[in-house]
Amino acid sequence: MMRIAAGIVVAALMAAGCADAEEKRARRIALPVFKIEKGGTCVAPIEEMRRDHMTMLLHQRDRTVRQGLREPRNSLGNCIECHASRETGSVLGKEGFCASCHAYASVSIDCFECHTPLRRQRTAARP
Repeated sequence: MMRIAAGIVVAALMAAGCADAEEKRARRIALPVFKIEKGGTCVAPIEEMRRDHMTMLLHQRDRTVRQGLREPRNSLGNCIECHASRETGSVLGKEGFCASCHAYASVSIDCFECHTPLRRQRTAARP
């Protein structure tokens, strides 16, 4: 009975040691840093956007390019309009909204091979 209890204690200590090592390793990995510049409502809940935004963008691309249907609500330009940095006007860069998470996940961003990562400045109507 004593051996079983000792085994349980040793196993618990080993698990705690592994958890400490995992926690230390996790602290060494820089988490993505981003801020949402324009508050408000996104086209989908945050968790869904984190998980499925690429599928949504591809679906929108297909509808626009192949069917000629433009839905500004789900457009890449609309995403940039809300998420571009106020300082740089871009979603790219070291702490850009897109670049930060994509660097963390080791995923390349190819959207901007064709599309601009910059927010378009709206010009005031001239009289």
